[in-house]
Amino acid sequence: METQVKDSRPSEDGAAIRRRRSCPECGGRFTTFERVQLRDLVIVKRSGRRTPFDRSKLERSIAVAVRKRPIDQERIDRMVSGIVRQLESLGETDISSETVGDLVMKALRSLDVVAYVRYASVYRDFKETQDFANFLGDEGLSDEGLADGGSNDEVDDPHVIKRGLGEQDLSSTDDA
Repeated sequence: METQVKDSRPSEDGAAIRRRRSCPECGGRFTTFERVQLRDLVIVKRSGRRTPFDRSKLERSIAVAVRKRPIDQERIDRMVSGIVRQLESLGETDISSETVGDLVMKALRSLDVVAYVRYASVYRDFKETQDFANFLGDEGLSDEGLADGGSNDEVDDPHVIKRGLGEQDLSSTDDA
């Protein structure tokens, strides 16, 4: 129950204080992060239900969206801290879940487009593949990421032969 602070400094994003602590009984060391909380935020769900804002829930939902993406944890932490600061600076204690979702969507779009689409699929409750296609088209993402700058001619050309996994290119010199 009693610990000693060995070192104290601001975190990298300046939104928390990082403290190295030790237990005088067992000698164990650990780190804590202390954040200033300006006011207690309440999230108003679409159903009208009210729940206290939970930073860890926000972190978990973003973690699901960025799973297996090449994004540093530090960037994710900065993004979460930025979203929380924006929510606190709204000047309201009651915040709609749509407001939170919109802030997350905006932040994810600038961080990683794949994570953005993953989050949108849950947030916007996509039911079919057409929902994805409509969303991508509306967001101007349908041709994004194509190597030739957006041309999709190769896919529509029946003369282009594509090899799948495990297929080989057998030319006239092969002994097959």
